Amino acid sequence: MGLKAPGILTFMLSVILTVTVLIIKFFGADIPFITGNEFWALLFAQFMLILGCIMRGL
Repeated sequence: MGLKAPGILTFMLSVILTVTVLIIKFFGADIPFITGNEFWALLFAQFMLILGCIMRGL
């Protein structure tokens, strides 16, 4: 099983979600659905990026 670069959409969604979590954590922003669930949002973003590297078509 070889790794490949993720698609641009998968990569950008992962980066946007990660940056959003960092903004919430360090600057105290209040964003609905993510505030209070920062760990799960960050885990989802990184899991999505890993799947984009492993699976073809993401």
